[in-house]
Parts: sequence; C-alpha cells; structure tokens
Amino acid sequence: MPVRPASAAPTFDYIIVGAGSAGCVLAHRLSEDPAVRVLLLEAGPRDWHPFIHMPAGLAKLVNRKGVNWNYDTAPEANLDNRRLWWPRGKVLGGSSSINAMCYIRGLPDDYDAWAAAGATGWDWHAALPYFRRSEGNTRGANALHGGDGPLGVSDLRHVNPLSQAFIEAGTQAGYPHNPDFNGPVQEGVGLYQVTQRDGARCSAAAAYLAPVRKRANLTVVTGALARRITFEHGRASGVIYTTRGTAYHQPATREVVLCGGAINSPQLLMLSGIGPAAQLRAHGIDVVHDAPQVGANLQDHLDICTLWHSTQRVTYDRLSDARIGFDYYLRGRRGAGSSNIAEAGGFVRSPLATDARPDIQFHFVPAMLDDHGRHRLPGDGYTLHACFLRPRSRG
Repeated sequence: MPVRPASAAPTFDYIIVGAGSAGCVLAHRLSEDPAVRVLLLEAGPRDWHPFIHMPAGLAKLVNRKGVNWNYDTAPEANLDNRRLWWPRGKVLGGSSSINAMCYIRGLPDDYDAWAAAGATGWDWHAALPYFRRSEGNTRGANALHGGDGPLGVSDLRHVNPLSQAFIEAGTQAGYPHNPDFNGPVQEGVGLYQVTQRDGARCSAAAAYLAPVRKRANLTVVTGALARRITFEHGRASGVIYTTRGTAYHQPATREVVLCGGAINSPQLLMLSGIGPAAQLRAHGIDVVHDAPQVGANLQDHLDICTLWHSTQRVTYDRLSDARIGFDYYLRGRRGAGSSNIAEAGGFVRSPLATDARPDIQFHFVPAMLDDHGRHRLPGDGYTLHACFLRPRSRG
C-alpha cells in the first residue's frame, strides 16, 4: 500500500498510539502545555455506543467486533489444545470502555516487589499519591482514597439479591466481610466499588479525554490503525497508520508513545523492526534493534467459571434487554442497567498461598456465563469466577 506523507497536516510534538487507559491519561496530561501539539491515534471508533455508557451494556459489548479486538490465544497444550477467548477494547477508552468496571488496586506488597526488582519509584508509597490524585470516590477522601479526581469511583446503585446471598454465604464459610477491597486489608468478601459516575460507566475516555477534547493542541483520530514506527538515526521519528483504506506517514518532532496494550504494543514494535532478530528476519522485517524480550514474557490470570442453577427467579436472565434499558434511563441511571453484572466478589488465601497476600480472587455474576462471558446461557443461575492472582506461567 502506498504511503502518503501527512504534509498538509499540522506538525505534532507527540504521537500517542492507542487511546486506552494509558493513552487517554497521557493525552490529557501532555496537552496541558498549550505549546505542545499532541496527536492521539485509535484503531477503533469513538465511544458513542449507548451500551458503553450504560454499565449493564457490557453484556452486549463482549461480542461486538466494532469495539473489541476479540483475540483468541494460540492452542494451549496444557488445556487440551483449546484456544482461549481474550477480549480487548478497540474503542476510545480501550478496555476501560468494555470491562466490568471493578475498581481494584494491587496490594502494597505488589508495588514494593516491583521496586525491589529494580523499578525505582514504583513502590507503594510512591504510587499511592497518584492513585489518590486520579480517584473521585463518592465516599470521599481519606488516607487511601481520593475524592475529587477525574476517575469516578462509586458504590453500586443496584445490587441483585443473589450477590448479597453470595456475601452472606462467604461470611458463613468464615471469610470476613470487606466493605473496601482497596482499604487497609484486601482479604474478605463484599461488593466491588466500580468506575462509574452518576450511574454511568466512567472509562478512561470519559474521565480524561472527554473534558479536553476541545483543546486546540490535541487532535484525536479514530479508525486509525498504526502499521509501523519510522526511525531516523536510531530514534523514533513518526508513525505510519491507515485510515479509510489510505496509509499516511505522520512525523513526530519529540516522541512516539506506544499505548497499545499488552498485545498490540509489542506487535507494533516487532512490525517496526524491534524484537528478536531471527524471528523478524523470518517474516521479512528489517531489523532496527535486536530485542529478544519483545513479544515474550506474557503474563495473565487463569480464570475458571463454575455455573450453578438457581431456585430463585431473581437472576438477570429474567429481565429483557429492553426493560433494563428503559428502566435505566427512566429512573435516572438506576436499576439493573446500572449494574456492572460482576457485583460481588472477594479475595482469599488458598492452602497453596506462599505469603500473607490473597492468591485467589472471586467475581460473582447473577447470570450463567461461559467462556469468560462470551456465551450467556439461558435460565436461572449464577456464575462464580475464580482467578489465580500470581501465576508463574509465562508466554
């Protein structure tokens, strides 16, 4: 495909590739300087769809290809060669526009372990002020939470009776009730706080990008798929991207910032010639820099779903999508439409835990789901997701 120079376009100091959680924050912060011109490229569309903003709409977003990369893993030898579904946001806000909105931070020990491994400045005491600065929690500010930050965090406006029953069952089993998983102690069962504001999803795009979209020095281009980073004298100098079937080369006078996520950022690096040299040459890619670790060391959590039939007809499968949506807007963003579906959960220590930190996380869903939510099963029932938090496996 021939590449057109973006000669008629304005000059940009920074090009940010990917308008997900990181890209939206960086676009907000970098464009605070009126002397700096920022270009934000996003492969997906604008976050206009009403299912994005109505929290319960996430059940409809998981299979919507227009806003989801819909990845499948390579066959897993230890899982009978099954391919696992891996949803990722392809829209302004990235995965924060299609996820379940559970607001969860790591434990202090997690960040201190990063610092101990050499990530200077990423220990808990260094990270906490930035968490507090970003957070606009409706419970108000305290030593661990922020009250006036751009990211809306709130308690659920609607809770299914089965979610409350799960919490009661957990306490009866000996697990403490925890009203704040981001408080002094994470262990226990309870309701998740969610990234919502006034009953609507508060994605990174809503929190950081929407308030500054009219800045004269910020340009946002959607439907723009980055194909390759260009280099001059060993330094990133621009981005080649395609939009509406045409390829463009846009130079950057200062920096190119990759915010494509765990899959797309290393993919773009490798397509640009940064990665394992032998692998790049095998695909006909000119090597710019031999970096064997690019595309390696993939880590993720194994999540297992257990499904149960319910004797009570109170699951979300009982409500039609039209009724949920009508009730949500008629009642001022309340009712089942304001639910994040995964309302309750918990953190527990298994017998295999190697330290004092919980190693299992639960998400309780008052509906029957399969394949990480790709399939919604009919009938009255509920699903418990059990997630191993610190797996050793690497890909």
